[in-house]
Amino acid sequence: MTDTTRIDKWLWAARFFKTRSLATHAVELGRVLQNEQRVKPAHSVKPGDLIQVTHGEQTWEVQVVRILEMRGSAAVAQTMYQETPDSQARRLTQAENRKYYREPAAAIQGRPTKRDRRQLDFDRH
Repeated sequence: MTDTTRIDKWLWAARFFKTRSLATHAVELGRVLQNEQRVKPAHSVKPGDLIQVTHGEQTWEVQVVRILEMRGSAAVAQTMYQETPDSQARRLTQAENRKYYREPAAAIQGRPTKRDRRQLDFDRH
């Protein structure tokens, strides 16, 4: 166990992303903030840092508790960070809102097909 590691490696080991390249891409696009600052994938992360991760519709705000460079089980990954109470409350309200109403366009990835457009028009009426 070391004191610091790359942020993309930590995100992958903490199971926020399935692959390290997806984590690297998210950091490059600015979907990951460290201490409220955009960083590069090779930036070091250490215990105590505040990481904000936006993945799809969900946003997590977590504090780094420990550093592991190897990806382990989900139970081990959850010991690497602690989610802030504000983040937990925000994610719970978003989940509750999704239960009652889901944006029809959220299920479409990329450009909608003719069938997707017909379904969107049907859902609006």
